[in-house]
Amino acid sequence: MIGRVRALAGSSIVHVLFAFLAMGGWAVFANRMHPMPRPLIAGLVQGILSACLTLFLKSVVEALSKRFGGFTSLWAPPLIACLGSTAILLTIHALSGTPEILRTIAVPLLVSTSYAAIYNYSISGGRR
Repeated sequence: MIGRVRALAGSSIVHVLFAFLAMGGWAVFANRMHPMPRPLIAGLVQGILSACLTLFLKSVVEALSKRFGGFTSLWAPPLIACLGSTAILLTIHALSGTPEILRTIAVPLLVSTSYAAIYNYSISGGRR
């Protein structure tokens, strides 16, 4: 049983599906005061974006962490990942007509930036 749980926890498909459902659900909630189908569209857009960002964030942080040395390697990769995610989220939500863009992207950005910072620190070994 524990082996199955570990396999699920390590599965990229599970991570992507969880990101889609959790952050897509958040976007529906953040836009709930607007008439349908705006909240559903925002949820679908955010779900897809979160799934894609989840899939690529790990490899982006890994690649960026190899490009920097010293103390810069601790803060630059998560910052660059956050700025890139922010630009993508703002652009796609603006193009799709999401009514509450800032509320919609606040939680996904917090989660993805936290993940990027923690993961970057873990692979850097806390080097300075």
